Amino acid sequence: MMHEHGKSDGPVVPAKPSNNAEQPVAKRVEGSGPAKGNPTWQTTLRTQSREGVQRALGRVRQVAMTDKKMRFTSLMHRVYNLDTLREAYFGLKRDAAPGVDGQTWQQYGQDLEVNLQVLSEKLKRGAYRAKPVRRAYIPKADGRQRPLGVTTLEDKLVQRATTEVMNAIYETDFLGFSYGFRPGRSQHKALDALYVGLLTRKVNWVLDADIRGFFDAINREWLMKFVEHRVADQRVGRLIRKWLNAGVLEDGVRTYSDTGTVQGGSISPLLANIYLHYAFDLWVQQWRKTQAKGDVIVVRYADDFIVGFQHRAEVEPFLAALRERFAKFALELHPEKTRLIEFGPWAARNRQRRGLGKPETFDFLGVTHICGTKRSNGYFTVLRQTMRKRLTAKLAEVKAELRRRMHDPVPEVGKWLGGVVEGHCRYYGVPMNSPALGLFRFQVGWLWQRALSRRSQRGGVT
Repeated sequence: MMHEHGKSDGPVVPAKPSNNAEQPVAKRVEGSGPAKGNPTWQTTLRTQSREGVQRALGRVRQVAMTDKKMRFTSLMHRVYNLDTLREAYFGLKRDAAPGVDGQTWQQYGQDLEVNLQVLSEKLKRGAYRAKPVRRAYIPKADGRQRPLGVTTLEDKLVQRATTEVMNAIYETDFLGFSYGFRPGRSQHKALDALYVGLLTRKVNWVLDADIRGFFDAINREWLMKFVEHRVADQRVGRLIRKWLNAGVLEDGVRTYSDTGTVQGGSISPLLANIYLHYAFDLWVQQWRKTQAKGDVIVVRYADDFIVGFQHRAEVEPFLAALRERFAKFALELHPEKTRLIEFGPWAARNRQRRGLGKPETFDFLGVTHICGTKRSNGYFTVLRQTMRKRLTAKLAEVKAELRRRMHDPVPEVGKWLGGVVEGHCRYYGVPMNSPALGLFRFQVGWLWQRALSRRSQRGGVT
């Protein structure tokens, strides 16, 4: 047991290197500044806050890295520390929608130091109360509404502070093939890891898996047991339970649920990763070491994961064991979104020999993966293209927004469209995807030309 007291004033401990460093190949493949107008002293104060937080969390990280079984019994003072809360505030989105109390980032910042001091005292006394999550909806490309949870600014702030403190521990525990919602990791890194694994390991079969309603299915009792493996500070546990039990407010009616994580909360991704770390990651790592005869690669991003196998005979035993494992923790593979396909350097030849068509494709993180060959030497490679459904949906969004901005100044619309194209290309900018990126850019230009022609009094615009 670790009882960690006092303020941290030791040297900054560098973040733990990537979990995939110096490991076998199968495993290896796996804020912005202060608001305008703030005085200089606040910039200086924030700089000092950032350095203080990094020193404090560096000590926590070092202990967690040194002793993998250490249970931290005193962490709450790290959460209500003014430097931690200040950094959490500046890490929030400025233009995020307000929660049930209607408070915005700018309003809270008008008396920032006073508000943070009051919040710190409430957390210290245990008087802090989580407010219900406001239910909101955003339109989807297919015309349906996607439900969102909007938490209050102060709840976001405390959740972010708690996440920063807990990340110092769990980032030393999480495995190399886990990429979702982790500091220093991204969709691109997950896609690159999968690409390297498919090319460098003997993968002939790909299991494209999805967990049915994962974020709503999480068993809270199991979740808290998993958290307590490392965080034994009961005050932090009570804080997490307050968010889990805060409920949802919609049309003036407050409803509660016994399962799932905090809707819209900044701590939800971390809690989800903790849940799957114990329910899936550690288990699949052990299965790969003890049960697999051939190569097995794993890449997970949140509740979506890909498992590649060398031998077809190992897939069914794996699936049976995985379903049993998930059932223990109230999870279930989505029957329609989970499928096994033949994929790899020999897939095309083997399927042709059996009288079948081209190898099937699979989607991961918005990118379609296709069996292909290099032009230079004819060797196997993995072609990656923007998912057709994603491309179509994004163009539909652009078309609808152009209609809404019909009478806005042309330079403003042009600047907005430039940002849309840049963001799309940044996300889908993977090797060999230039045709899809060029198509998107062309289609956006064509949609803008049509929109300008409608508003022009002289007729069509070139």
